[in-house]
Amino acid sequence: MNDNETTRLSRLTAILIQLQTKQLITATMLADKFSVSVRTIYRDIRALEQSGVPILTEEGKGYSLMEGYRIPPVTFTESEANALITAEQFVLRNKDASFVKEFTGAISKIKSVLRQTTKENANLLSDRIAVSQNSGLDRTSNYLVSLQLALTNFNLAVIDYQKPDTTEVSKRVVEPFALLSTQENWLLVAWCRLRKEFRIFRLDRITSLLIQNEKFEPHKITLQDFFALSQK
Repeated sequence: MNDNETTRLSRLTAILIQLQTKQLITATMLADKFSVSVRTIYRDIRALEQSGVPILTEEGKGYSLMEGYRIPPVTFTESEANALITAEQFVLRNKDASFVKEFTGAISKIKSVLRQTTKENANLLSDRIAVSQNSGLDRTSNYLVSLQLALTNFNLAVIDYQKPDTTEVSKRVVEPFALLSTQENWLLVAWCRLRKEFRIFRLDRITSLLIQNEKFEPHKITLQDFFALSQK
């Protein structure tokens, strides 16, 4: 096998992983990612189809894989997948580019073998977690995993929240929207039904958490939209 064949085989494998990682992807997106022409991507897609990969084409939208088709099985619970997604946000801040590249490649492969619902929730969590710096005191909490699941499954949460610099505790019904890390503390961004606006809650100040079976309507804004609104 010559170098060109090796390169193409590697690209075909990577395209398959991309197709399994994302719900829908365009030829242009693939061409940009692998630094080849769109025509080359068309040929690669045909080669995958001829090898038996069930690729669905939506005219004007892109490619996707038939539901149920996966690379040989690896089973992850949603909580395990969420833990990996959370770890990825810390790795992305690492100063070594090679380490970041290898870890994100591994995460892409892991995403590709998740069940469709778990994959969608993992992608949602990826878009709703951010890591920043904080010089405050070290705090601990025990509610991150439960809130991750509430966030991606749109479950209401009832929290008892201790207000800063006081022993007073208030009960809130909230719609989890995003999770932020300041290194020492995790923060929950949620729509507070009492205040009727987005509020930020420190997880170490949540003294009690009860996830409800009741669902809430997903919010249309992105995390970036929230940051922009917060700065106004």
